[in-house]
Amino acid sequence: MNSLLRACAPLAVRLTIGALAALLIVAGALWKMHRAHAETGRAHGTPPVPTVAVAKVDREDLYKEVIVPAEFRPYEEVELQAKVSGFLRQMNVDIGDRVRAGQLVATLEVPELKDDLDRAIASQQRAEADYRDAHLVYTRLQAVNKTHPNLIAQQDLDTAETKDLTTAAAIAGAKADVEKYQTLLGYTRITAPFDGVITRRYADPGVLIQAGISSDTQSMPLVRLSDNYRLRLDFPVSVTYVKDIRPGESVMVNVVSLGGRTLTGAIARFTRRVNTDTRTMTAEIEVPNPRLEFVPGMYATVALKVERRPRALAIPTEAIAADNKGTVYVVNRNHEIEVRQVTLGLETPTRYEVSSGLNEGDLVVVGNRAKFSPGQKVEPKLIDLLNQG
Repeated sequence: MNSLLRACAPLAVRLTIGALAALLIVAGALWKMHRAHAETGRAHGTPPVPTVAVAKVDREDLYKEVIVPAEFRPYEEVELQAKVSGFLRQMNVDIGDRVRAGQLVATLEVPELKDDLDRAIASQQRAEADYRDAHLVYTRLQAVNKTHPNLIAQQDLDTAETKDLTTAAAIAGAKADVEKYQTLLGYTRITAPFDGVITRRYADPGVLIQAGISSDTQSMPLVRLSDNYRLRLDFPVSVTYVKDIRPGESVMVNVVSLGGRTLTGAIARFTRRVNTDTRTMTAEIEVPNPRLEFVPGMYATVALKVERRPRALAIPTEAIAADNKGTVYVVNRNHEIEVRQVTLGLETPTRYEVSSGLNEGDLVVVGNRAKFSPGQKVEPKLIDLLNQG
């Protein structure tokens, strides 16, 4: 048996080598046939079908973005005036100081007010004493008249009653004077009406402050208080885009002074009136500023979304030739180039609105159209220009 296997082994090796040689000969013949076929095709002018980049016509929310300048200003701002005239005794704040509502800012010295208050208090005490005396006389006369009706003359009773009422009224008048001078004396303490920052100081201790109760130009404010913890960002809107401004509309803000820092805001309000000189309307955004990072007077830019077209048919701008914006190349169902006349609407940096000439789902050629011609067979390759950008 072993001798038989040893005799067959050389034969198996020869068969395997022969089979491999046969396979190599067949493969070489097939490659030569393929090459000859390709050369024959090129000789007869039938090049391979070219690939063309296309984009699908789809519905999108289109809008135009307009960049307008804006400026921060305090949410509230007031120059604190004194309601009474007097010398500035103490100034408790300086520029840049943060103050709370009700905090004492400055104190005036008005000695005559204290004297007036003392006199008013003395008058009130005298009126109260007169009332007690008159009321006691009147009540005693009433008591006697009840027990002895004919003992007290009616005229005496009437006189006592009148004096009782008169002294009671005198007390009310004296109390009003006391309250008046107490109020005026309270005006010598100037307090902050709201939380904010002192942005300017006008006076120093010792200066005479005039009462700021009229439009008298001689009255001097003490300090300027600004609410910088919440700011107003004002920006002008061209009369062309007034129709597109709505409260609550989201906008992007770029603060140039802070190295291009961006934030998202919403239109809080607008004047609803166009300035006839500038043909613009002022709109406003509220910007929280708890850390006082933004300073009134800083400039920013606001990106407004105007001329909105919700769910409009849209194509990439690359689908439109610069020299002919009325036509596009479409790859039809037969994979052939077809010329379409289109009507364009809104233009954005990346998209055109198509008013007519195309349908949703159509494939439009993007990029250079010079190497393609109408009726040419092509192989479309769908690309997404928006995500590529």
